Amino acid sequence: MRIDLHTHSTASDGTDTPAELVGNAAAAGLDVVALTDHDTVRGHAEAIAALPDGLTLVTGAELSCRLDGVGLHMLAYLFDPDEPVFARERELVRDDRVPRARTMVRKLQELGVPVTWEQVARIAGDGSVGRPHVASALVELGVVETVSDAFTPDWLGDGGRAYAEKHEFDPFDAVRMVKAAGGVTVFAHPAAVKRGRTVPESAIAELAAAGLDGIEVDHMDHDEPTRTRLRALAGELKLLITGSSDYHGSRKSVELGAYTTDPEIYGEITRRATGAFPVPGAGGPATP
Repeated sequence: MRIDLHTHSTASDGTDTPAELVGNAAAAGLDVVALTDHDTVRGHAEAIAALPDGLTLVTGAELSCRLDGVGLHMLAYLFDPDEPVFARERELVRDDRVPRARTMVRKLQELGVPVTWEQVARIAGDGSVGRPHVASALVELGVVETVSDAFTPDWLGDGGRAYAEKHEFDPFDAVRMVKAAGGVTVFAHPAAVKRGRTVPESAIAELAAAGLDGIEVDHMDHDEPTRTRLRALAGELKLLITGSSDYHGSRKSVELGAYTTDPEIYGEITRRATGAFPVPGAGGPATP
């Protein structure tokens, strides 16, 4: 089985619609794909309706968190999307995205960049507007070559010249809320230093003690020595190890299935979850 547990659609900052994403996942030879848009479950219904034969969908979200001034992302899988406390917190995070993006546009303009809110809004479309949309505007203007190049101190990286804060989850609250909603939590790309500051391993240990289920090890932003170190840490902390593409369509160069999760780990995630079940396409397996 080929299993990719981290992807994004136009419901947040990907370029594939949810329907296109599941179609492309099947074409890429995946057996299981998770849709984990930023702080939203808005793409799930469309993805489920378009789910092709032989592909199973894991519903999820990638939660924006901050700990001691450091931004981090928490993948949440198979939670009850209607659990009221968690749903309200996701709404607060989403509602702050537009004011934050407008602030980043204003800061860029003050730096002499001829970006406009209308340009960013056009790029975002119906998705939850975020830094990748602002970064795409910088690419369009020729300010940077790639979206990743915008996530630096010069531009939109944490603490960067055009960076703006937004309402975010405390990661310990995120773990608690996801658990209360019957879900499973995995710390996304925890050592992606090219994105900016990362939390220390002691913080990962504290999150593990608080109920964190796993860490995403095999990811495009982790080199081989980093993956080796994270595997050892996961073993010490008894955390599940996942691998995922973090696919964003054409916004990033990584392809669906570039990194995958072991079927036994996927099986354990589905066994721990009580808030929702994987959704099989016609003939698709729900569990390995």
